Amino acid sequence: MSKVIMTVDDSASVRQMVSFTLQGAGYQVIAAVDGRDALGKMNPGPVHLVITDLNMPNLDGVGLIRQLRADAKHKFLPIIMLTTESQVERKQEGKAAGATGWIVKPFKPEQLVAVVKKVLG
Repeated sequence: MSKVIMTVDDSASVRQMVSFTLQGAGYQVIAAVDGRDALGKMNPGPVHLVITDLNMPNLDGVGLIRQLRADAKHKFLPIIMLTTESQVERKQEGKAAGATGWIVKPFKPEQLVAVVKKVLG
């Protein structure tokens, strides 16, 4: 059974690009438009990895990570930030919240797949 990855981004084109890339690499993808939408889609099935944007309406990426990490079920869930933000302070904020990794947009599809494979083992 293929691994399930949730992509969270308020940009439809980014969600589409990430989904297309990951599905092409054999993963199942669940797409969410923001952190609140992502939290609502976490159950019932298993999600093996979350790839989230930082800046989104309703609930941003850092808020999403904090809420996921507060739930024992998601304490060790790999979470990758995929964002245009590259400042050290923003990366530290994401890491402090519990982000596993950080990819700066625009990304190369092969780079995304390589990071996903590394994180999922």
